[in-house]
Amino acid sequence: MHRVSIAGAVLAVILLGALLPRARADAARGAELAGRWCAACHVVGPGRSEGVPQGPPTFQQVARSGLTTDQLRAFLSQPHGSMPDLSLTRAEIDDLINYIATLR
Repeated sequence: MHRVSIAGAVLAVILLGALLPRARADAARGAELAGRWCAACHVVGPGRSEGVPQGPPTFQQVARSGLTTDQLRAFLSQPHGSMPDLSLTRAEIDDLINYIATLR
C-alpha cells in the first residue's frame, strides 16, 4: 500500500513538472521578445491590425486566426519561410504564445 502512494506521489510530481513551464509563461516577456525580434517585419502591438500589404501577418491577425496553442508552438519551433531561424527556447516560445493570446 505504501508503494502505491509513493508511486502516485512521484507521478504527480512528474506531471506537475511537465505543466509548470507553461504555467510560468509570461506575456510581458513575450511582448518584449516580439518587440525585439519580430517587430522589424510584423506589427506586434495591439491597436494596429493592418499589416504590410502582401507581407507577414500582424500578431493580432495571428491571434485571431484560430491557430491552437500547439499549432503556434509547432510553427515557432521550426524555421519557416523567409523568417530567420531564431532558435527560440521553449520558455521563449511559451512567452510569445502567451503574449499572442492577449491580442485575441
